[in-house]
Amino acid sequence: MNLSERLNDDMKQAMKSQDKFKLSTIRMVRASMKNQEIDFKRPLDDSEVLDILSREIKQRKDSLQEFKKAGRDDLATNLAAEIDIISVYLPQQLTEEEIKVIVQQTIQETGASSKAEMGKVMSALLPQVKGRADGKLVNQLVQQFLQ
Repeated sequence: MNLSERLNDDMKQAMKSQDKFKLSTIRMVRASMKNQEIDFKRPLDDSEVLDILSREIKQRKDSLQEFKKAGRDDLATNLAAEIDIISVYLPQQLTEEEIKVIVQQTIQETGASSKAEMGKVMSALLPQVKGRADGKLVNQLVQQFLQ
């Protein structure tokens, strides 16, 4: 079962169980997917769905930080719950130690030795951690190793 089908099934299950919050969260994700399908003029594959899920989580995490700064705990709680619901559809996230190992291997494979070659490292690294690691953390670790 691909991710689109899984989201559909979970949406139906949320309707049956009358879980309005989960239903609305899944509907928002599916709306983003539908917009992307319209843009591409074809159905999405799993990697494209993963991109959308990652983007949705990133948007919510950014908003979550802003709401916490503004003292809007009510909105922050809702966003945290939405992040939890969407995270279920992402692959198992890598730990920071696992990311460090992958970053070091990629730096060795590309032969990069300075921050000027960071683009080369990131272009080789991002497909390996796609959907399994936060891009901001990966970027920070690459910068740390390329000093």
